[in-house]
Amino acid sequence: MSRGVRRAGAGQGAAAAVQLLVTLSFLPSVVEAQVTGVLDDCLCDIDSIDNFNTFKIFPKIKKLQERDYFRYYKVNLKRPCPFWAEDGHCSIKDCHVEPCPESKIPVGIKAGSSNKYLKVANNTKELEDCEQANKLGAINSTLSNQSKEAFIDWARYDDSQDHFCELDDERSPAAQYVDLLLNPERYTGYKGPSAWRVWNSIYEENCFKPRSVYRPLNPLAPSRGEDDGESFYTWLEGLCLEKRVFYKLISGLHASINLHLCANYLLEETWGKPSWGPNMKEFKRRFDPVETKGEGPRRLKNLYFLYLIELRALSKVAPYFERSIVDLYTGNVEEDADTKTLLLNIFQDTKSFPMHFDEKSMFAGDKKGAKSLKEEFRLHFKNISRIMDCVGCDKCRLWGKLQTQGLGTALKILFSEKEIQKLPENSPSKGFQLTRQEIVALLNAFGSDT
Repeated sequence: MSRGVRRAGAGQGAAAAVQLLVTLSFLPSVVEAQVTGVLDDCLCDIDSIDNFNTFKIFPKIKKLQERDYFRYYKVNLKRPCPFWAEDGHCSIKDCHVEPCPESKIPVGIKAGSSNKYLKVANNTKELEDCEQANKLGAINSTLSNQSKEAFIDWARYDDSQDHFCELDDERSPAAQYVDLLLNPERYTGYKGPSAWRVWNSIYEENCFKPRSVYRPLNPLAPSRGEDDGESFYTWLEGLCLEKRVFYKLISGLHASINLHLCANYLLEETWGKPSWGPNMKEFKRRFDPVETKGEGPRRLKNLYFLYLIELRALSKVAPYFERSIVDLYTGNVEEDADTKTLLLNIFQDTKSFPMHFDEKSMFAGDKKGAKSLKEEFRLHFKNISRIMDCVGCDKCRLWGKLQTQGLGTALKILFSEKEIQKLPENSPSKGFQLTRQEIVALLNAFGSDT
């Protein structure tokens, strides 16, 4: 792995996680020696990702996350767990999420439409009445009847569209805006059986794995004696590409979360003032090849695989945002224009990456079988997004929901190529749309993996 750049400020998401491995000094050489070379199931090497991310992507993504459009995320942290009786919410103070006061939210964001990036939706003179605007209330009365009908048809389609994630209802009274910059992903102290139960349900019930195959280092599984996980990987390699990809994405997401916890750890607290920073001991416990019986480096490689999938999605969705109808709307005309320019610049960089993952290699068998497998893939991932409502720590739940929604949005993009290619330039499309919630999740999820 390249070590030519010194420490940079950490962000959130896949890009930030990859950047942490490149820039932070706590990566032991014994791990570095094993997290190298070409990734499985693609033709990309880790050094190329490191260099591309460090010099092209990460600085711009970090800047984008600071823009108003991308820093405010609306989320419902009070949805009950749909699968088991909750153990109760974490009482540790660092688990708490501080919601953003309404007065702090840019007027264009809180105007009531979950799709506040389309000019056809933003053409209203009554922003002062944004508190009362309903989902379609931001349509200006001067729009043609044809434009109104197109927007209404599109909104109706968007409500019924099949997603890879269970989306929060942004109109729910329980949904609140959160300033992501003031609630960063970091170690909160949430651990033990409650956290294990969440991840165990994700891996054991949703990753296409039979119960007879034991996942390495699973604290809830019986001891396997001398089995160091090789039987698990023998089983994994025997799966079809699509199911291997699914497991690697979940493992990579897990690694990204754990890496952020290690890099932003509560080291000490003096007179009520916490000191956060990298915790080498915690990193070794989770990723050192000796302490994890070789599992740690595999998890870090899966983080790079996650990065590649999300990078590919950004390069594929560029035409959607390049249309003149798309406006990342907050109400601040000058900043909105700058934000869109920065986003398009990032898309251009993603297109220039020479070793993208080829999503066309997935679901490429007979049409009936491929369609069935793709639906199974989608439903398994959607189920994982629902499990995030079972996380007992609010801050962990916030970032778990955001990162799964971001990855789910990336998958939605990758498997909607035909619809994206057919997008009209100056009107909404029934075939493919993204809500603001999905856009914010996508860029912040990728930003936290870099």
